[in-house]
Amino acid sequence: MGARRPLHFVFKVGNRGQSARFYRELLGMKVLRHEEFEEGCKAACNGPYDGKWSKTMVGYGPEDDHFVAELTYNYGVGEYRPGSDFLGMTVVSSQAVSNARKMGWPLNEVAQGIFETEAPGGYKFFLEDTEEPKQDPVLKVTLAVSNLQKSVGYWSGLLGMKIYETDEEKQRALLGYADNQCKLELQGIGGAVDHGTAFGRIAFSCPKEELPNIETLMKKKKQKILTPLVSLDTPGKATVQVVILADPDGHEICFVGDEAFRELSKMDPNGNKLLDDAMAADKSDEWFAKRKMQKASA
Repeated sequence: MGARRPLHFVFKVGNRGQSARFYRELLGMKVLRHEEFEEGCKAACNGPYDGKWSKTMVGYGPEDDHFVAELTYNYGVGEYRPGSDFLGMTVVSSQAVSNARKMGWPLNEVAQGIFETEAPGGYKFFLEDTEEPKQDPVLKVTLAVSNLQKSVGYWSGLLGMKIYETDEEKQRALLGYADNQCKLELQGIGGAVDHGTAFGRIAFSCPKEELPNIETLMKKKKQKILTPLVSLDTPGKATVQVVILADPDGHEICFVGDEAFRELSKMDPNGNKLLDDAMAADKSDEWFAKRKMQKASA
């Protein structure tokens, strides 16, 4: 098995302006790149929608060595229903805690020096009130599972993740591909996982030649494949190959060929301006308000 690494988690956002403020001003993330699309993605990157949408990558540094957030915005959809699937992203940043206090953003201290807050859309973030590390401040992503042992078997046995910690009493496990990378925490919730309509997707890269092997293994083990191996084109940029899986609880997992993705994911110095220009040009809120209508709720 070649080197694998975590890339990003996909969040659907209904209010792009509020979301941009949270990720940029509170968390202190940078806009790495911004792209507008006229129609839905054939790998359902923006969810089950066919219309115009945008993708904004935000993080503390490039995806070559940072775990980042992908904010997908579907024009005309104002809100999504959160489920019980995404339990939080943990970020080590005293600056983020300070920013939240200055902004008057609600914080709840859930443990000594650890504060819970919510991004627009109801996505939970846990902020550790210590100085940002030199490496990536994004420590882990926590997902709910119905059967911890079964899920650990899937992520470790089939996807090759190393088990760093397990706690049967607290029904949690910590896994990852390398010590210096963002980890995946699985938390048992003692029941079925509800994905709502806000369900996200976690992405990893691997050498391109491994993608057919991943697909073949999943077929052999009778595991769910949401999108068989496919090439995705981004105009003017690299074409990447991906395969989309679903774990035992239906969490979406994207594996993408590393070589092309490194080309595709290069930081765009105009990313910030492109996002701001797109938000300024988006008159959908005014259109709905003028007609005393609300955007659709997914």
